[in-house]
Amino acid sequence: SDKILASVAMLFKSLVGSACTLIGAATALKFGTSHTVFSVRKTSLVEQANMRVELLPALSDNYMYLLIDVDTKEAAIVDPVEPIKVVEAVKKHGVRLTTILTTHHHWDHASGNEKMVKLIPGLRVYGGDDRVDALTKKVTHSHNFKLGSLNVKCLFTPCHTTGHICYYVTKENSSEPPAVFTGDTLFVAGCGKFFEGTAEQMYKALIEILGRLPPETRVYCGHEYTVSNLKFARHVEPDNEVIQKKLAWAKEKCSNDEPTIPSTLADEFTFNPFMRVKEKSVQDHVKQSDPIETMRSLRKEKDGFRVPKE
Repeated sequence: SDKILASVAMLFKSLVGSACTLIGAATALKFGTSHTVFSVRKTSLVEQANMRVELLPALSDNYMYLLIDVDTKEAAIVDPVEPIKVVEAVKKHGVRLTTILTTHHHWDHASGNEKMVKLIPGLRVYGGDDRVDALTKKVTHSHNFKLGSLNVKCLFTPCHTTGHICYYVTKENSSEPPAVFTGDTLFVAGCGKFFEGTAEQMYKALIEILGRLPPETRVYCGHEYTVSNLKFARHVEPDNEVIQKKLAWAKEKCSNDEPTIPSTLADEFTFNPFMRVKEKSVQDHVKQSDPIETMRSLRKEKDGFRVPKE
């Protein structure tokens, strides 16, 4: 069936490996030895006075995120594709997991939901698509709910899939930056493929919805694609020094098996070509003058782009 084929395709994709994983693995390989040590991507904890976010690497290049409300120790997990790893993190932090935030229905984001609910009964499972496994709370644009003392606002960003949701997390009267979990809509220096949508939809998602959040908002995306995305960005804007610096930084992070996440929305507007579709330099590259046509042309070019080794 189509569902089986899609799952096989997603599995194959997950096995292909990310730039980070491949760089680390290549340095660890020793020809002729009886065993091979492959790199393990490191977890990372972003601590703020209002919330903590632990980045949990999964599969070859995915990220799950454990979101913790500091005040109440209530927690949510974003896209728990590896449930055992999530349970271990919950125990380590001594928090109460109540919620699953699912960005979209694809296998590498939602397939852990069923097992997660069995491991921790009573979890609320949020998502914007009936295809999300174990869904208990279907949400739409601007739906708000609380996670302890944190506010979670659902942002409907259809394109990669028709039911894609990003989750925007804030706390009243806090001077700390907000967080947004963007799944496969916005990546560091890139965006998701238009599997079920259009350039118009991605323009609205990136520029009119995510792009209007506070500039300091921290961006937590679904995959470690930063190095390859920045190589495409460099191809689009070879004279953009911000891209050159960010790429050097990202390569260094990858070589140490460290995440390049989070980014910020302010930073994305300086190096992400899909956020820069109004910039003349990006429009000139694809020979367009309209931002939406620029978005369409960029995505088509990126889909066929061969990522250079350096």
